[in-house]
Amino acid sequence: MTRKEKITLRQHQSTRQLMGIQRITPHGVTTAQGEMIFFLVRPDNLTVQSEEGVRSRVTALANLLRAEPPIELLALDARESFQSNRAFYQARLEAETVPALRRLLQQDMQHLDEIQLASASAREFLLILRPEEKVASDEGALRQMEKSICDHGIQVRLADEQDVKRLLSVYYQHDMTTDHLEDVDGERLVLGDA
Repeated sequence: MTRKEKITLRQHQSTRQLMGIQRITPHGVTTAQGEMIFFLVRPDNLTVQSEEGVRSRVTALANLLRAEPPIELLALDARESFQSNRAFYQARLEAETVPALRRLLQQDMQHLDEIQLASASAREFLLILRPEEKVASDEGALRQMEKSICDHGIQVRLADEQDVKRLLSVYYQHDMTTDHLEDVDGERLVLGDA
């Protein structure tokens, strides 16, 4: 296949095909390698815990990963990065000669820094399980896995379909602002829910 044919083929693929996702399931995604089930970890504020408390959390996570080898860990930034905006303001500031505009650009840069500092600890942690096909479709078995993980001292919640869409949005687009994600672009407009 020539380079031009590959480009044409990619242009006709859906977003899910480009990401390697066959379908979004109620608690995860299905890929060519099988299904992935997501568990959202409720993070602890480690800064207010004692050294022993932090050590016990780390030990609990290590024990979970040893006891359940098919579990994978994923960490996502759940906040926006303002680096490109900051670089734009910096370039404008260097080129600007009007003092009033320079002050405004500096204030904008300071505001971006404040937003970023306020959300510096906004991370999301996921446990990913690649279960056998029969387990992935059994809601009771998934809830039992959720309980089993919690029994190891890690507070988790089984992701629902909107969580999965939001996580994909954060992972691929770094979009943290959308509340409800549609299955098809413009779906709410066609259905009259706008």
